Amino acid sequence: MAIDQEKISNGVRMILEGLGQDLEKGSVAETPDRVASAFCEIFSGMEERPEELVKIFIEEGYDELVLVKDIPFYSMCEHHLLPFHGRAHVAYIPERGRITGISKLARVVEAYARRLQSQERMTAAIADSLTATLKPKGVMVVIEAEHLCMTMRGIKKPGSVTKTSVVRGIFRENPATRAEAMTLIYSGR
Repeated sequence: MAIDQEKISNGVRMILEGLGQDLEKGSVAETPDRVASAFCEIFSGMEERPEELVKIFIEEGYDELVLVKDIPFYSMCEHHLLPFHGRAHVAYIPERGRITGISKLARVVEAYARRLQSQERMTAAIADSLTATLKPKGVMVVIEAEHLCMTMRGIKKPGSVTKTSVVRGIFRENPATRAEAMTLIYSGR
């Protein structure tokens, strides 16, 4: 399904009118089109296939932990259409030397972040995508995020951080492997 920029613009126009804004005056006249354009960029991940972003290389004999931590991301909560942002940490242990470029891990995070999301589903989707494409011994994804729906409305608790983690394969089966990855993620803080 393609993003429909015109429908977004019309929807924003209706929201602004519902808020009592006069769309014939001032700086809000072009807001519907600006928001529609921004949403097309923000939600560009909806049209991406993250599994196509991962390119496999063979590094003979390499079967140790690969970790990219502190990958910044911005996403939009599907419940309130408000942003959440934070950092993702992605780890995997290759099977039979099957590795990918480290930038590909950040690209997968970005592709899933650029969708209407829940943090829980995003965490699992990243792990499942990497498990399916890399076929590693294990994958671990940890996401830490601040949700503006908790900051700007409702409970109004700025600075609160939600942490989610998903572990697959050896990270689930072996507590020592999981502990090693968690130590590396949180070291130096």
